[in-house]
Amino acid sequence: MAVDISPEKNGGILKEITKNGEGVETPSTGCKVVVHYTGKLLDGSKFDSSKDRNQPFSFNLGRGEVIQAWDIGVATMKKGEVAVLTCAPEKAYGKGGMPPKIPPNSVLVFEIEVLSWTGHDISRHKDGSIEKFLMTAGHNESFPTEGSLVDVHVIGKYNGEIFEERDVEFNLGEGEEAGIIEGIEDALENFKSGETSRLKINSKYAFGSSGNKKFNIPSDADVEYIVTLKSFEQSVDIRSLEPAEKLQQAKIHKDKATNYFKAGKYQLAIKICKKAEECLELCEDAAGTVEKERDTLRLSTFLNLALFYLKNGQYLEAKGACDSVLKLDPQNEKGLFRRGQAHVALASPEVALQDFQEVLKIEPKNTAALKEAVVCQNLIQKNRAREKKLYANMFDKFAQADKQREEDKRKQQPDVMLGTLGEWGQEERPGGRDATAFEKENPNILMLNANGDGEFQNM
Repeated sequence: MAVDISPEKNGGILKEITKNGEGVETPSTGCKVVVHYTGKLLDGSKFDSSKDRNQPFSFNLGRGEVIQAWDIGVATMKKGEVAVLTCAPEKAYGKGGMPPKIPPNSVLVFEIEVLSWTGHDISRHKDGSIEKFLMTAGHNESFPTEGSLVDVHVIGKYNGEIFEERDVEFNLGEGEEAGIIEGIEDALENFKSGETSRLKINSKYAFGSSGNKKFNIPSDADVEYIVTLKSFEQSVDIRSLEPAEKLQQAKIHKDKATNYFKAGKYQLAIKICKKAEECLELCEDAAGTVEKERDTLRLSTFLNLALFYLKNGQYLEAKGACDSVLKLDPQNEKGLFRRGQAHVALASPEVALQDFQEVLKIEPKNTAALKEAVVCQNLIQKNRAREKKLYANMFDKFAQADKQREEDKRKQQPDVMLGTLGEWGQEERPGGRDATAFEKENPNILMLNANGDGEFQNM
């Protein structure tokens, strides 16, 4: 029996299920749906069929890629379901039709089978690592942004079993502090207030290779979450603030980053410290006292960022932060020292030694720099010894190879019988004959003629 599923309830879209689908879930806006279909006019004449081509058709639901009747009708169908949609012209191709096969003002009949679908890919790199399935639409047109205060309800599932369910409030971008995984934070930037969606999250945006012992989640495990964004307060638009207010926001972020660092949350500390840096970059129009405070705060922010990077093992980034410090203050002890540490970690002890020596020029009693300089000198000596040994072994191998080539070359040459100067024994003489009396009396002035004829001549 056909049911009117048109929003206006005016018979614009009639749906009749001919085969029930699986489960209760249906595809939502943004999902990529794969279907088979056959399209006919009201008189029964067929104008198109994916089955005849043996090639399923896919489209992104709710994006206007198909006629309106399909976007509405397919959204009501379950996996494996087969249904017939009877579509009024205004929900299909309208007054113009689709010549030559579809006349103007045509009522169309589609038999559609839903084969499968994947969620709306909302991952940053569009690699399918975060899929979203809308369950309850939200309201308003705005979305939370980084820094927004969000109030959410989360239900986490692994292998169909719930491992956590709670309400939580946090600033977007600082979810780690509240135990919120990265995948949820990324997804919330695509939520409207009041929305509920199911999320399929790849392990790299969930608990990664470490897993989660508390929730009994193994390493490299994909998880699902049902998330409801109950409400949110939009973050302050830094660009709209006065220089002094931007500076105040930078101080707030810097202090917050320091607290995260002390708590051992290095990655979060880096993220928030970079927010402070962004605020300071927007203070270019500062003047007077605010300008001086900005420059001082910028220096300490870059120093902190260098330290955070070092602790997190991001040595190249640490070097870059130190370079920024030294552009502002070329004789900054901490900047030189931390850049030296970064160079050591990057296996450049010669360059690192220069930084530590510069620190000692500024402050000869800096024992930390002195110790690091000694470490660099030892590393340099070890590297040189290692290189010397490497080159020695290399030359030995070359010499052995040359010797072997000469030996091979000698073996390939024909034998030539040459007498030796001095006393010859019978077995050493050509033909095995005994030495003559003359030869015995003059052993050191004779040699075998080069032509091999057995004749001897004076040297």
